[in-house]
Amino acid sequence: MAVDEVAEQEFVDQKKKTSSEDEKRRKKIVPGSLMKAMIRSGGGTAKPADGDQVIFHCTIRTLDGVIVESTRSDYGSKGNPIRHVLGKSKMILGLLEGIPTMLRGEVAMVLMLILLDFFHLIPVGTFKMKPELHYGEVDCPVAVSESFPKNDDLNFEIELIDFFKIKARNINFNVIYTQGIKFECILAIYRFIDIFYTLMSSTGCDVLMTVLKVISDDLGVVKKVINEGQGWEMPREPYEVKAWIAAKAGDGKMILSLTQEPFFFTFGKAEVPKGLEMGIGTMTRGEKAILYVTNCYLTQSPFMPVVDGFDEIHFEVELVHFTQVKSVRDMLGDGRLIKRRIHDGRGVNSKLKFKLAGLWDSEFPMDCPLHDSLLSVHYKGMLLDEEMTVFYDTRIDNNGQPLEFSSGEGLVPEGLEMCVRLMLPGEIALVTCPPDYAYDKFARPANVPEGAHIQWEIELLGFEMPKDWAGLSFKNIMDEVEKIKGTGNRLFKEGKFELAKAKYEKASLLMDEIMLLDIENCNSTILPMICNLQVLREYNHVNPQNDEEGKVFLNSRNLLQLNVAACYLKVGECRKSIETCNKVLDANPVHVKALYRRGMAYMSAGDFEEARMDFTKMISIDKSSEPDATAALLKLTQKEQEVERKARKQFKGLFDKKPGEIAEVDVVREDQNPKDENHEGGDWTEADGEEVEGIRDAAAAPPPVGLLSQFGPVGRRLFRALGLQKCSIL
Repeated sequence: MAVDEVAEQEFVDQKKKTSSEDEKRRKKIVPGSLMKAMIRSGGGTAKPADGDQVIFHCTIRTLDGVIVESTRSDYGSKGNPIRHVLGKSKMILGLLEGIPTMLRGEVAMVLMLILLDFFHLIPVGTFKMKPELHYGEVDCPVAVSESFPKNDDLNFEIELIDFFKIKARNINFNVIYTQGIKFECILAIYRFIDIFYTLMSSTGCDVLMTVLKVISDDLGVVKKVINEGQGWEMPREPYEVKAWIAAKAGDGKMILSLTQEPFFFTFGKAEVPKGLEMGIGTMTRGEKAILYVTNCYLTQSPFMPVVDGFDEIHFEVELVHFTQVKSVRDMLGDGRLIKRRIHDGRGVNSKLKFKLAGLWDSEFPMDCPLHDSLLSVHYKGMLLDEEMTVFYDTRIDNNGQPLEFSSGEGLVPEGLEMCVRLMLPGEIALVTCPPDYAYDKFARPANVPEGAHIQWEIELLGFEMPKDWAGLSFKNIMDEVEKIKGTGNRLFKEGKFELAKAKYEKASLLMDEIMLLDIENCNSTILPMICNLQVLREYNHVNPQNDEEGKVFLNSRNLLQLNVAACYLKVGECRKSIETCNKVLDANPVHVKALYRRGMAYMSAGDFEEARMDFTKMISIDKSSEPDATAALLKLTQKEQEVERKARKQFKGLFDKKPGEIAEVDVVREDQNPKDENHEGGDWTEADGEEVEGIRDAAAAPPPVGLLSQFGPVGRRLFRALGLQKCSIL
């Protein structure tokens, strides 16, 4: 999920683990061994809890009043308070237990004694504590110098300045959207939280409105939001950023004041300290926040040449605006595939508003090549090594002739085509490409090593626009259909469905509202799925003039729908394959091939009864399909038996365990295929030979599915929630 789930889960897991260790330490505390008295009362009713960041001053004295250590500037320190996260940071046991009892602004005295003397008079405002509860604790997580008097009685004076809720990092909405999560759902959640806090505050409840967000796992960069921003997009390399920035030292001393104009810098160019850039990268347009950055993230930069001598700096930032550098495009949004324009082309740049809750728009060239365009380019390919070794140059290795290819057919590396589609005629661009978008998934030249990062210098000479189907005769249209369908079948045989899987939803959007297409994020490898969908869309222009043409038209459209279903099934999208087959069956309920393909999709999805009904119905409709239906039913029976066998093996002995014992689950790995996984009975091809040979067989054998997926979404989530694939009898 664009929520940064992995980072947040790691944060939660670490917190749970640390909390469990702290609970074991707390068991060392016995009644009467820890007492607190208040010197100055605090405000409000809320108290810190595990997971909160606490900010406090601490002064340690001996019983004679000699100061051992202090965070206060009055006693020679820099005045920087201590920041800890309860339940996560390493703390002495006395503070771990005592601070959660304090209110915001409260001052308390903690007296830590070596001996537990119940006859000793306890001063007002003190904690009485055994040595095991402070630095004398066995395996104390907080190290002190050898000269520190950890075996002496010590007074700890604590002032709780503030505390905040901690949240693991910001939500990266850029990633969320690309993974298909509804942005409206995220907005609804946030609006609910805002309404909840507003209602609670209006009733007089003490609600912590401020939430700290962890930017780095070591708490070196933490953000406190003052005013929420607008939208969901956040700056990233190579965006140009404009922001108001002020800086204070940890003791409150002003380091940098606000200037008359916002500070302007380019993301990723080390023009601001590293921690500041990390924090700004989590902010949205208009957001105002305080970024707490420790010295390990304070790098020298033009914005702040001198950073030595500061333990921590507080940056007050208001993000005014950010835009993507027009001559530089981050094609993937992660900085790996970068297109840099080094010579402008001929054409028109126009703004296309791609609405997502009205929050974002993008600029792209209108006169760029569309899919199925014939492109003519010169390019030079170089390895990103010290010598920038040239491995191919069309001007030298192709007798000076440019490379001509049709876009959308997988004829060039994916990264190269993605960038060419955003170029204007005459434009020259420099493209830096990672291996997975260069030659790791494409025919690799002999002089290009595996895993090599590539740089291309590309010049788009020109391109031919795709044909306009409007006004063409029925015969000409059907000829074009055959050409595009042939391309889709070729790509299917080449096994390029995985590259198309993430683009299916975007392809569907393209078919419905092509002018709303997010050109910048669209993948250039459209593959068989998109080829078939393009033809289906263009059928809107087709008007058969007689019954014969109508029959040809319907048969061809159904065939394309079934090929689309085969693509979905091949990449494991069983439900979408079923939905596509339903479109054919809605128009023709006795379409035998659609029943067969839907039955195979049902079987892959684990819906065995539905699959059996489709295969049985095939036989009742068309006796000639009985061999294929019988073979499918046999495979279905084998699948059911295999699932049952795996389930018995997996849960064998599980319920023989005593309560609380852990039973190892024999999980069947997803890359373990049954021996008959690719076996299909019968040879089924279109009577007119139009369907690509083997497409039905290929569709019937989608990527192997693990055992957990046989139990449906709810079952899968349940098993995974147990952790490490283990089950516990409670």
